[in-house]
Amino acid sequence: MLSYQDTIDYLYSRLPLFSRIGAAAIKNDLHNTLAICSFLEHLEKKFKTVHIAGTNGKGSTSHMLASIFQEAGYTTGLYTSPHLYDFRERIKVNGEMCSTQFVIDFTHKMKGFIETAAPSFFEITVGMAFDYFAQQKVDIAIIETGLGGRLDSTNVIIPELSIITNIGWDHMALLGNDLTSIAKEKAGIIKKNVPVVISETISESKIVFEEKAKECDAPIYFAEAYFNLIQFKNHWNTATFEFSCLQKFNETSYFDSSFSIQCDLPGKYQYKNLRGVLTAIQILKKQGWNISKDTILNALAKIKKNNGLMGRWECMQEHPRVVLDVAHNEHGIKALLEQLESLTYENLHIITGMVKDKDVQAVLNLLPVQAKYYFTQSHIPRALPVLDLVAKAKQVGLSGDAFDNVNDAIAQAIKKATDNDLILVIGSIFLVAEVDRSKFTTNL
Repeated sequence: MLSYQDTIDYLYSRLPLFSRIGAAAIKNDLHNTLAICSFLEHLEKKFKTVHIAGTNGKGSTSHMLASIFQEAGYTTGLYTSPHLYDFRERIKVNGEMCSTQFVIDFTHKMKGFIETAAPSFFEITVGMAFDYFAQQKVDIAIIETGLGGRLDSTNVIIPELSIITNIGWDHMALLGNDLTSIAKEKAGIIKKNVPVVISETISESKIVFEEKAKECDAPIYFAEAYFNLIQFKNHWNTATFEFSCLQKFNETSYFDSSFSIQCDLPGKYQYKNLRGVLTAIQILKKQGWNISKDTILNALAKIKKNNGLMGRWECMQEHPRVVLDVAHNEHGIKALLEQLESLTYENLHIITGMVKDKDVQAVLNLLPVQAKYYFTQSHIPRALPVLDLVAKAKQVGLSGDAFDNVNDAIAQAIKKATDNDLILVIGSIFLVAEVDRSKFTTNL
C-alpha cells in the first residue's frame, strides 16, 4: 500500500485539480459524484448537514458554525476547500484533521473506481469527507461548496439548513457573466422545504433567491432584516462587533435590542458572515438543536482555536505588523479596504500575487496608489506570472519590485518597513499558502 505522501502525489497527479489547473478540472454535472455516493452506499445520508455557498465568506461562515456546534457538545464535521498547507485541512471532526491512514485507506479502496470513472480531485475529496464523517458518527457536518452551487459536487446532500453568504464577481467563465446568472448557480443549493439564509443581498440576487425558494417551498431569511452592525472595534487579533436586533426572530430569540460579540476573526467584513450565522442558529434552535446564547458567544471568540482557520485577516507579527488575508477578488478586496479605514498605521506595504483566471484588472483598480508594492506569484500552473502582474499594475499607476516567491517579498518588506507600518499579503489563497510560518516567531 502507498505511503501517505505517495497517496497524495497519486491523487494530485491522477485527478484534475481546479485550484492548480483551473476550468479544465471542472465536471459540469453531478454524474461522478452520484456514482461515488452509490459506490459508498450513500454515506452522505448517515449524518445531518448544513450546506454553505457564496462568492466570499463561505470558509469563515463554515468555521463559525463548526465552532458553535463544537462548543455545544456536538461531534462536528467540517468540509472546506482549498487547503493551505496540508490536504487534511479539508476534512476535520471537532477541529482535528482526518488521519493520514484514513486518506491512505480511502484512496486504496477507491483506486479501482478512480481508474475507471476518472473523477475530479474535488469529487473524490467530497466522497472522502462523507466516508470520514460517517465513520466518525458525526452529529452534524458543515459542508462548504467548492464552486457555484447547482452543479457543485457537494450538492447531493439534503441539509438541515442552507446558507448563501453573498454574490459577487468571481469565476465568471464558469458561473455566468452577470450577477443574476451567478446568483442562479449559487441558488442551486436551495432544496425543497429546507430553510435558506442569505447573509448579504444585492438587488440582482434577491429576486433570484426569492423565486428559487418559492419554487422549492423553502423558507427564506435575509439576515440583514434581523441584525444590523452598530459599531466595530478592531483589536488587530480580535474584534468587537456591536449589533442591533432589528426584529425578534421568534418567541425564543437569543438576542434583544443591542448586543456585542467578541470574534477572533477581526476583519470588519466578518460582520456580514456573523449576521448570517446568527440568523442560521436561530433557525437551527427552532429545529431542536440545543445551543445556548453563552455557547454562541464563547464559540465565536475562539474560532481559530477550535478549528484552525487561517488567512482571514491573520496577524503574524507586530512591529512591523504583518497580516495575511486570502482576499482575491473584487468583492473581497473592497471589504479589505474597508477594514483598512478602521486602522492606524504609518506606511502600507502590499505583497500580492494573483491567478490568471481572476479579473486581475478589477482588483488592481481598487488598490491604493500610495502603498508600496512587492509583486510575486504562487507556484501553481494557474498563477499569473509576476512580470505580467507588474505590467498590468503599471497600467493603473501601481509600481514596485518583482520577487520569485512570497517569502522573499515578505523579507524585503519587513526590511524596508518601520515598526509602525502595515504589511499586507493578499491576492490569492495559494500565495498565502506558500508563506513560511516558521519565520514568524511572534505569531499572535
